[in-house]
Amino acid sequence: MGKKKNKQRSKTRKSVTFNKKKLKSAILSGMYEDPGKTVNYRQISGSLGINDPETRKLVNIVLQELADDDYLDLIARGKYKLKARTGTVCGIVEMQPQGFAYVVSDELDRPVIVSSRNLNHAMEGDKVRVHVFARRKKHDYEGEVKEIVERAKSVFVGTVQASKNYAFLTPAGKVGFDIFIPKEKLNGAKDGQKAIAEITDWPANARNPFGEIKEVLGDTGDNDAEMHAILAEFELPHKFPENVDRAAEKIPLEISEDEIKNRRDFRKTTTFTIDPIDAKDFDDALSLKKLDNGNWEVGIHIADVTHYVRPNTIIEDEACSRATSVYLVDRVVPMLPERLSNGVCSLRPNEDKLCFSAVFELNENAEIRKQWFGKTVIHSDRRFTYEEAQEVIETGSGDFSEELLKLNELAVKLRESRFKSGSIAFDRVEIKFNIDEKGKPLSVYFKEAKESNKLIEEFMLLANKRVAEFIGDVSDKNKAKTFVYRIHDKPDPDKLVSFNTFIQRFGYGIQLTTPKAIATSLNNLLNKVKGRNEQNVVETLAIRSMAKAEYSTRNIGHYGLSFEYYTHFTSPIRRYPDMMVHRLLEKYLDGGRSANEQKYEDLCKHSSDMESRAANAERSSIKYKQVEFMQEHVGKVYAGVISGVTDWGIYVELENKIEGMIPVSELDDDFYIFDERNYMLVGRHTRKTFQLGESINVKVWRTNLERKQLDFRLARNEKPDTFEIPTP
Repeated sequence: MGKKKNKQRSKTRKSVTFNKKKLKSAILSGMYEDPGKTVNYRQISGSLGINDPETRKLVNIVLQELADDDYLDLIARGKYKLKARTGTVCGIVEMQPQGFAYVVSDELDRPVIVSSRNLNHAMEGDKVRVHVFARRKKHDYEGEVKEIVERAKSVFVGTVQASKNYAFLTPAGKVGFDIFIPKEKLNGAKDGQKAIAEITDWPANARNPFGEIKEVLGDTGDNDAEMHAILAEFELPHKFPENVDRAAEKIPLEISEDEIKNRRDFRKTTTFTIDPIDAKDFDDALSLKKLDNGNWEVGIHIADVTHYVRPNTIIEDEACSRATSVYLVDRVVPMLPERLSNGVCSLRPNEDKLCFSAVFELNENAEIRKQWFGKTVIHSDRRFTYEEAQEVIETGSGDFSEELLKLNELAVKLRESRFKSGSIAFDRVEIKFNIDEKGKPLSVYFKEAKESNKLIEEFMLLANKRVAEFIGDVSDKNKAKTFVYRIHDKPDPDKLVSFNTFIQRFGYGIQLTTPKAIATSLNNLLNKVKGRNEQNVVETLAIRSMAKAEYSTRNIGHYGLSFEYYTHFTSPIRRYPDMMVHRLLEKYLDGGRSANEQKYEDLCKHSSDMESRAANAERSSIKYKQVEFMQEHVGKVYAGVISGVTDWGIYVELENKIEGMIPVSELDDDFYIFDERNYMLVGRHTRKTFQLGESINVKVWRTNLERKQLDFRLARNEKPDTFEIPTP
């Protein structure tokens, strides 16, 4: 009897450790043992010892995704069978700085190492079929690319190197080859210019692909050319097609009286916006009214973009294609034309505007007593910057001080309640640049979220959560209608164990027993490290142990926020998923039938992909400005903290949050070996170590703007300089 109980406990404990990635690997591994067998989610759950309803639901979702990704065949509703294989696995190429690649496959528990000679023209991001033929080390797979299933891209941005009769384009990023450009295909590009090239052919026996120049971006070093090059590198546009702009210009600013009659009127209710100082697209506003029963009516008013952007129009098609606005270090590339994003839809002060609103009746404890969702018309009384709102909160005086203070009081209570439920507090400090009119970075400063930022964040979270619950949280007897959710999977258990082992060196630790325990102890840890040398390293590693949030019609909840249902409803000017949510919510409020799930799942995947591209472009632009800023500091010595350790070098973050690398070749006093498990380099003879989180002095050695690369050398016995970091 005791054994049975222990076995049951073991199964329950095991089920808690699964996230989507681990489940995919476990399911495929099990199905390879009996390739001809047809299975459903109940059989899979049983074989893996999964008993809790939440993880069993996740099994069902993972089986659907494996079928979508072509690993399984859907034989009948809910029944799956492994696709026939020929001794190969399918995965995505991840190029490494040394020239080889990892191929990451859901079919294996670790990546396949592919040498440069065995890549067979495969490139970063390509989906490939790999023959796994040996073990290079005890725990590593090694293989050869046999087929390129799907190219990630055929268009590249880079720098032209022209000679008399031909040219090459050297692509930006981890590409590993130059593109040969015949003279007649240069399209006016000159030596040293930034340009976009498309690969037209890559013969099997040719070392380089052949291509042609599609667009010349400008001279290397010109700020606009460099920012456009970053956008092009991630296949993001830098301007709107003329016909899209023309169509947007025809949309009127005026609102008809008939339209106003069809909406709930908030124009006489105190309403205002709070946004960054340089914002022009105000897509959310807050209203506040004291009710006769003593409660508070809080309106969260969101620009009604879908009233103006209709399906099957060129503006809609362009918004869908872009899926998101892109925020580079010195500019915004909007999802919608400026006429809409900064004009028609923007909730500017002293103008009547159409909104889609979430309205809540809250008591003094910020508990919801009633809620309402629907179309509204508002009139914003004032536009606050975050700094202006913060001053009112801190001093207690200023425009609409009573309303701001009450909203902040309610927001604080909502936040406290959210953290008690297991929400994780990742409040990262952002690095920002003061830039001159030519785009040159003059200084670095830090931006930290204050109460005014958190006030807005809390009410946006509330609206997003309650809209998702309104559609998704139905009784067991009813199937929820198709909807767009913002989902966040549980952390990778192996990464969490590794992270916990590392932080124990600093005297910290987290509880790994349940998702709630992880979140609570992680919040305690993040509070403890604030202001300490190891803060950024600990925060960075904690984030790396987390899964990435994404969009899906298949809800698994949002782990980081500890919400069972969550969506994005509050930013339709800059995010296409919010437009989808508005359309679906309007349809269902009008009693419409459930939308086509696969159509929306495909749109969710596209939106997630475009969000990732936009984030990568933003990081790339920040890195470019960091390197450009540090060109003025070559030869100087600064204190830093080791922020990353690899087998090719040590990454060091300076006190101004700028990161560079000491190449391992510059550590010439010993032969250093990478200890991946302990995040350190170890000298073979001296046993000297360089470990993550360790303080270190470095000399700025060289900068390479083309590669966005900043290199350091060790500084021995030299007093470090300090940076002047102005307040924003």
